[in-house]
Amino acid sequence: MGYGYNMGYMMMVMLPGMVLSGLASWMVKNTFKKYENRGTSSNMTGAEAAQLMLQRQGVTDCRIEPVSGRLSDHYDPRDKTLRLSEPVYNARSISAIGVACHEAGHALQHAQGYKFLQMRSKLVPVTNISSKMSMPVLMVGMLLMSFAPVLGMPVIIAGCVLFGAAVVFSVVTLPVEWDASARAKTAMMNAGIVNAEEAQGASRVLNAAFLTYLAAAITSIMTLLYYLHRAGLLRALLGGRR
Repeated sequence: MGYGYNMGYMMMVMLPGMVLSGLASWMVKNTFKKYENRGTSSNMTGAEAAQLMLQRQGVTDCRIEPVSGRLSDHYDPRDKTLRLSEPVYNARSISAIGVACHEAGHALQHAQGYKFLQMRSKLVPVTNISSKMSMPVLMVGMLLMSFAPVLGMPVIIAGCVLFGAAVVFSVVTLPVEWDASARAKTAMMNAGIVNAEEAQGASRVLNAAFLTYLAAAITSIMTLLYYLHRAGLLRALLGGRR
């Protein structure tokens, strides 16, 4: 049981998930680096570009501040703060402007009541708890299934429900990130932050970043399907019979 479980998990989930995540991460770093040393005609910093983008949309209550790290940029809806990493906040590159305007896109989503962002924000506390509990519960359930299936089945179901919250979060994240990039691409051009050629580079940076979220969502779905399959629940859910 243990050996088959480990090999099955490795071949069906871990290996494809690692390949997807690794490829997405490589593309983000490679694309960001490619445009990190290319300036724009506006000569704006990432912070200036984000500020202009927000001002043109009437958002004046969002703070923009630097944060340590690389590619650690994020928008915090709890205190309406846009935090830009060091290679983005003061940099005047296409990469910096693309990332900064993407994060400003999240601030616009918040200001305009974008439904998927609201949904994701509500899922955060639930996901924080369920993501920590799901794997231990699933492991206990799989162990019980080897000698006491009657006890193991409800434990695995509980683990799948807990992990399902993380899956929902990763799926809801996809339209949130895609929409933020779409807003950034439009706003950058409309505000004169980048010209047409520079916008293509910024779009490549944002598209590469989106792949990391897509890879995470696919991996989480594959993991959930694997545990449902191992428990014999997937066939039951699909209504299939041998």
